[in-house]
Amino acid sequence: MSLDVTLIVDGDEVYSRNITHNLNKMAEAAGIYMHLWRPDEIGINSASELIAPLLAGYSLLISEREKMEKFNSPNGWGMYEHFLPFVSAYIEACAMNPTATVKVSR
Repeated sequence: MSLDVTLIVDGDEVYSRNITHNLNKMAEAAGIYMHLWRPDEIGINSASELIAPLLAGYSLLISEREKMEKFNSPNGWGMYEHFLPFVSAYIEACAMNPTATVKVSR
């Protein structure tokens, strides 16, 4: 299972990434599970609405690395070192495309 995040501007896909669902517990610990996996359920439609919460979660991921690494998947599919750049790249994409529509597939 995985999470696909996509940003769409004027019907065109401007950003798309995929990450394993095994990172859901780490995302929850960082306070960004709903923003990543279920933005529609918390009323998020545009990329600009994701920037502040994802930045807060990213900061938490960095400042509490040891805590976050406890959520690394034992099978190696879902590791801190993969999740951190995923979140960083997504923040950058949202900042570059603030009016983009957010679409997720889980």
